[in-house]
Amino acid sequence: FKDFNRPTERKATALGSGFIIDKKGIVVTNNHVIQGADDIIVSVNGSAEYKATVIGKDPYMDLAVLQIESNEKFIPVSFGDSDKSRIGDWVMAIGNPFGQDHTLTTGIISGKNREITAPTGRKINDIIQTDAAINPGNSGGPLLNTDGEIIGINTASLGMGVSAGIGFAIPIQRAVKSITDIIETGFVKRAIMGISYMERNPSIVESEKSGIPIIEKGILVLDVPADSPAADAGLQGVTRNDKTNRVERVGDMIIAIDNNPINNPNDLNNILKI
Repeated sequence: FKDFNRPTERKATALGSGFIIDKKGIVVTNNHVIQGADDIIVSVNGSAEYKATVIGKDPYMDLAVLQIESNEKFIPVSFGDSDKSRIGDWVMAIGNPFGQDHTLTTGIISGKNREITAPTGRKINDIIQTDAAINPGNSGGPLLNTDGEIIGINTASLGMGVSAGIGFAIPIQRAVKSITDIIETGFVKRAIMGISYMERNPSIVESEKSGIPIIEKGILVLDVPADSPAADAGLQGVTRNDKTNRVERVGDMIIAIDNNPINNPNDLNNILKI
């Protein structure tokens, strides 16, 4: 008997990649690979499958750390130095593109210090750009140098679902702190202010319509939630007209932190991550 009036529950399956960093089976991948997952299955060497649990996540860096539920000893990846990588260096990406497991693609480092947006909306900078093919399913997999050492975590492509020769990887040196924090405490220790701010300088037309002034240096604080560290410090955001939503009063501008000049949002993010 089947009740045709009751909606049928369907479960979706998502594929991604990752890499083992510890003999005890600690796995690193992208947070968006496991986001919302009820069950996580890790396939090792294309044959053995293991259940895994989430140790912790860093959504701002799009990272997740998992623990394989097994007493076996695993072979961890070797870490390279992404800071020493140069444009033109040969690299290899290993992953599970379109479900084709154990796929190896090759290319070069095409650029450095790129910027991408994490699923949370936060900018991630210092990103490695590569023309090694990165497709859906490659996310979370390793970007390796010619010594077989991981230098990046493949995370995105500009190909709208198909590789366009412009892929991005989080440098392993940027990810180490988050990974270490998660393993030690289950979460990432990061300085936050809790404010929203102008991502870019408005044009003259936008300034005249919104009432937001054109900013030559620093960043304009837009909103300060009541329970944020910024509110405790006394920072104030803009005041808007309830009817027109036009800015009537400008609050604070952040122009420096500890004598480090703030000229744009990247300056702020770089100082807070120190």
